[in-house]
Amino acid sequence: MDFRKQGLSINEAKEMDMVDYLSGLGHEPAKIRNTDYWYLSPLRDEKTPSFKVNRKLNRWYDHGLGKGGNLVDFAILYHNCTVGEFLQKLNSDLSFQKPHSRHPEEQVIADHKINILQDFNLSSFALLRYLEQRKIPVEISEQFCREVRYELNNKIFYGIGFKNDSGGYELRNPYFKASSSPKDITTINNGAKEAAVFEGFTDFLSFKAIHKNQGNKESDFVILNSASFFEKARPFMEQHEAIRLYLDRDTTGQNYSRYALSLSDKYKDESLLYQHHKDFNNWLMNLEKPQRKKLGHKLK
Repeated sequence: MDFRKQGLSINEAKEMDMVDYLSGLGHEPAKIRNTDYWYLSPLRDEKTPSFKVNRKLNRWYDHGLGKGGNLVDFAILYHNCTVGEFLQKLNSDLSFQKPHSRHPEEQVIADHKINILQDFNLSSFALLRYLEQRKIPVEISEQFCREVRYELNNKIFYGIGFKNDSGGYELRNPYFKASSSPKDITTINNGAKEAAVFEGFTDFLSFKAIHKNQGNKESDFVILNSASFFEKARPFMEQHEAIRLYLDRDTTGQNYSRYALSLSDKYKDESLLYQHHKDFNNWLMNLEKPQRKKLGHKLK
């Protein structure tokens, strides 16, 4: 069978981001050391993390099994299926868009090919479950997100849509990340004296989840939707007396945080809060419920 005719090649499946894929399955890293993400093995029972994903290489290795490889190698073991069955699942599962490349700069599908057809209230069980797995309450996601149906390469897909200031959407579901044109930052102006800044909207929603019992008036918000839009966001950010940075803990995010601190003492790097996690949402997902409630009262 020619799986390319179904829209997803073996090579494309191999290039899916392992960390994102494991997260979609409900597996989060127990620890992160540079580009190495360590997990309790999804393939067997263990108490000490010995399953490693090198995110730079996008390859995994299970030290207990003595096996490793690419995502397809993992999937056929995890799902106990053939390569063909795995590709069929990805191509047909809930009409989701095919998974995307691991490189952040390549994660945006050629956006001029995406045609937004309709947006409406979130209703898909699969999308709501995905948000729930990321510890984002329905009432929060419904305030800021839409369910979006769109056309790409003559096929119809759907995902969670987060609108930017120019009318484009950041699009997410358990298997992919994409953007529609025009791509831009998202600003939420509550007339506050300080601004909180996030790279992605799931981190912003995570922040709102922790503060869900508080009003919006304590802060304005900037969601960059790409770290590369930091300079574009500066005019809005620097209107404020204080700018709190909740950027990712990867090299790019930390470089922008250091750059911001060199610009003005208005900026404050808040990412130490989740220093052992890749971003705000990953940290939230690893918090127990009592901790989340307690933090909601403490954090500004």
